[in-house]
Order: sequence, then C-alpha cells, then structure tokens
Amino acid sequence: MTEKRKKGVVIRFGSRTMVVADLHTKKRYICNMPGRFKLQGIRPIVGDIIEFIETTESMGRVENILPRRNELLRPRIANIDQIILVTCLKEPTVPLYIVDRFLVLAEHSGLPTVIVVNKTDLLTSRDPLKKFYHIYGEYYNILEVSAKEGTNIDLLKEIFKGKVSAMAGMSGVGKSSLLNAINPGLSLKTSEISTRLDRGKHTTTYSELLEFDFGGYVADTPGFASLELPYDMEPQELQNFFRDISAHKGMCAFSNCVHVEEPGCYIKELVETGDIPMSRYESYLKMYNELSERKKGRKGGRR
Repeated sequence: MTEKRKKGVVIRFGSRTMVVADLHTKKRYICNMPGRFKLQGIRPIVGDIIEFIETTESMGRVENILPRRNELLRPRIANIDQIILVTCLKEPTVPLYIVDRFLVLAEHSGLPTVIVVNKTDLLTSRDPLKKFYHIYGEYYNILEVSAKEGTNIDLLKEIFKGKVSAMAGMSGVGKSSLLNAINPGLSLKTSEISTRLDRGKHTTTYSELLEFDFGGYVADTPGFASLELPYDMEPQELQNFFRDISAHKGMCAFSNCVHVEEPGCYIKELVETGDIPMSRYESYLKMYNELSERKKGRKGGRR
C-alpha cells in the first residue's frame, strides 16, 4: 500500500531537519530529508511547499519539493505574496534614500509592496506625512500606523490575512512591535531605540515563517539582510525599478536614455517641474553611479 503524501510549508530549516506545517491541518512535523536530495544538490528554504510522508505522530520524511512561484535572495525565502516595507518619520527618521533602496529591491523581486509608516504618534504635525505622500503616494499603497497606540492595526491585519508576507525595514522602525500588536500571541522580542545613534539593534537573527492566528504567515527576519543591489542588475535596468521613472518610459528624445547626461531627457524635465521629486531622482543617480562603477570594476578585473 502506497503511503499517502501530505503537503506542507517549510516554517524553519536546519542543517538536516526542518519544521513543516501541514497546509490543511496546520499541524507541525519535524521532517528529515533523504540523502538523495543532498546528492542532487537540492536544498529547501523557508517558504518551500513540500510533499512529505508522516512517519510518526510528529515526524515526517520529505518526498518532493514543489516548484517555487518566486524566491527572495536576502533573506532567502520562497513563495512570498507581498513585501511590507516598514519605515518611520521619527525615532528613527529613516532617510528617503534608504526607503528608495528598499523599494528598488522590492521592485526587483517583482512582488507587490505596501509601505507602512509606523510611530505616527510621535509626529507633532502632518507635514512630514504630507511630504511622504507627495513622494510615494501616487505609486504605492501607504498605511499610517502606530503600534503603541493601536492606530490602523486592524487595517494592517487585513493586509497580512491569508498571505505569506516578508517584512523589510531598518532596525528600530518597529517591525516586531507591529507584529505583536496584530497578533499578541507571537510575543516577539523588541529592543529599545538607541537615541544616541538614532537607530535600533537587530532583534532577529534567522529566517522563520510565523503563523498568524487569523490566517497567513510572515517571514520574521532581520529585514533584507543586505541593501546591496543585485549583482546581475545592469545600470540601464535601474530605471525599471523606479515606478515614477518607468511610468514615462519612451518619452525621452533618445530611446536608450538613462536620464543622466543625455539631452532631451523628459525625466529631467519632470524633475525640474517637481512632477518627479528631487529626492527620488537623487536616489536614482546615486544607485546608477554605484552600478556603473561596479560594472567598470568587473571589466577592469578581467584579463
């Protein structure tokens, strides 16, 4: 008699075993991988959907790893539905360039992104929020929240419900506090903000899928472990990951315009008129130059 296979999602992965949650019953199993997977160079990651056979009440054996819909590289997680980018306008004040860099990585992943502005209770006026909406509001969904006061926590819960999400953001913006607010049973560790450095300490050191009581999972990670731009990203590709720039693709005098020094550049005209915020264009130039220098370095290293 053929043993019946179950389907599950990898919640946590160790060197030889993994914790798997049954997709239907939510029951958790510790699953081992047969040696053939290692011989074939197959290694599962958090978020993978697998087929396994129950060997005991709480143990299982992996039989198959199903194809991934998508995969984040840093942190390495599979089958994500959305990215929740958490930022702050005070304590810490996250630089717009850092927000833009996160957004480029999110756009490169091809995943929907929601921007969550936390700690709105610390703001004494709406001016910083108005500026933020002017820069990002046309192209991204923005949700104002306060983990401390519970502002819009129910709306945030609806965004997470029934999906597999990854959270991104600088240390200290309150990712763990927000998760605790929408699902108190998670009891995640939080750390105080260092007022001297105006940044927080990392409180999470490994990737794991946390299950919400109301349905859905979130990847509890140190955010995007590195803000390094993808190694395979070419300078001319960068504009594709700035929504406000790519929205006007083909409007420049030259079809291969990269919006740096070319004459007849429509993007630079939009920057001058304020239709594209100067901060966004400055971020674009900074990243473009970084990619160009990196490309020159690769060429210079060849013999």
